[in-house]
Amino acid sequence: MSVKNPQTREWQDLSRDHHLAPFSDYKQLTEKGPRIITKAQGVHLWDSEGNKILDGMAGLWCVAVGYGREELVQAAATQMRELPYYNLFFQTAHPPALELAKAVSDVAPEGMSHVFFTGSGSEGNDTILRMVRHYWAIKGQPNKQVIISRLNGYHGSTVAGAALGGMSGMHAQSGTLPGIVHIPQPYWFGEGGDMPEAEFGVWAAEQLEKKILEVGEDNVAAFIAEPIQGAGGVIIPPETYWPKIKEILAKYDILFIADEVICGFGRTGEWFGSDYYDLKPDLMTIAKGLTSGYIPMGGVIVRDEVARVVSEGGDFNHGFTYSGHPVAAAVGLENLRILRDEKIIERVREETAPYLQKRLRELNDHPLVGQVRGLGMLGAIELVKDKATRTRYEGQGAGMICRQHCFDNGLIMRAVGDTMIIAPPLVISKAEIDELVEKARKCLDLTLEALK
Repeated sequence: MSVKNPQTREWQDLSRDHHLAPFSDYKQLTEKGPRIITKAQGVHLWDSEGNKILDGMAGLWCVAVGYGREELVQAAATQMRELPYYNLFFQTAHPPALELAKAVSDVAPEGMSHVFFTGSGSEGNDTILRMVRHYWAIKGQPNKQVIISRLNGYHGSTVAGAALGGMSGMHAQSGTLPGIVHIPQPYWFGEGGDMPEAEFGVWAAEQLEKKILEVGEDNVAAFIAEPIQGAGGVIIPPETYWPKIKEILAKYDILFIADEVICGFGRTGEWFGSDYYDLKPDLMTIAKGLTSGYIPMGGVIVRDEVARVVSEGGDFNHGFTYSGHPVAAAVGLENLRILRDEKIIERVREETAPYLQKRLRELNDHPLVGQVRGLGMLGAIELVKDKATRTRYEGQGAGMICRQHCFDNGLIMRAVGDTMIIAPPLVISKAEIDELVEKARKCLDLTLEALK
């Protein structure tokens, strides 16, 4: 990117000299320098060069109510003046955390009225790993240690979160943990071959039962899955997948964990992805949309029966300095109020999500597009060389080329391999959806030209 503002270069020098960025190629970052984001309002960002950018990823899937909500700023400021911090350790509590636990329980699926707070979704999944093993030990079944996850699923980047996830690149750098195994993902477009989509959905679900029998039901503690895989490329399972998974789970004595970090708090047009698919999880990981990303916070929503067993087991020797941080809890409370009182989720379900999905699918006619899929405020565009065979531009980095054109033309779309994905703020308007789709088409044109 060309730099005109001298301060941009100063910040880039600070990045090079002092900052180790997450999920970045440090060699490339040093050569190019980061784009410096300086302000935001609504669904738009501005960089230090004065460029206006439509944020098609809501930050990292998290800015549900949009940027610049003064109510959230005031909630944080008020709480900071009253009680800026205190911990929840050793039989102590404070009102913001207790009130947020009740507010979260009020919108959670029926029978899930207990919440353990963390600082992030990654910490939430670390908590779940410990909690489910503790749960089975209390029940006199300490051998139930194994957690089944999915290849290409994402459950965070702490040691346990990365191990629970199925991202090969992460495992290659840090390995995994014992007692965690993986099954295929329900990614029909990329991995379904010639199998009809419905048939593939059943096959992918049956891999869970196959793995349970292979490991032994007496050794399996839980199955963890995102209702829709986010970081894996917005993988929306075939319609046959979740009904078959539910049928399998009903047969075996294992817990089901729904990782709702991305799908939770309205992204599917329901409060949770588990509501959309009528799942009945025993535990749910939450974060991101809980505070609209304005301040870090995560947690685990726990089914009442699981909470009862854990509470009977004496000390649960687990927690974080910032579990239920009072300022984060105050922001979370106000964020939930905004989602509820402004009927943002209802508007997503009834108006803007159907419009987004309709407009996105107009891109199916583009010669570079093999498939457009989406649900709620989630979307994916598959980039291919040949539509009929779903052949990719192998080794040419089509996704990264497209991502760069998006950056250069005022749009943030994320590249997962050669899949472009979006998850805009839930408050995006129809006019802003038009802007998103028009910019996406322009960037697809530019990408196709570059690949030729």
